[in-house]
Amino acid sequence: MSSNQKPLLHRIVRKDHPAIAFTLDGVPCEGRTGDTLLSAILNRTDSLRRTEFTGEPRAGFCQMGACQDCWVMTETGERLRACTTPLVPGMRIVTKLGSVA
Repeated sequence: MSSNQKPLLHRIVRKDHPAIAFTLDGVPCEGRTGDTLLSAILNRTDSLRRTEFTGEPRAGFCQMGACQDCWVMTETGERLRACTTPLVPGMRIVTKLGSVA
């Protein structure tokens, strides 16, 4: 995640919910209780991942778990749907090749 990226989403509610620490591509991050992986990631960066076919940025499509657009992986290789997976403390998410710390 480059330092000049602006988040795609901006939190306007639940700012007072307890923070949840997670790691995104080796970088320590923070979400909030009640966040999905998708909302936590897009509050940190401008896209969820890059498509494996063209390299274009993706940010999820249907937002309800029906499409294949928001898949991310854990450092252990487990595939997760970011739009329907709740953020839990200590998650280590990988969205870029070679980003496992």
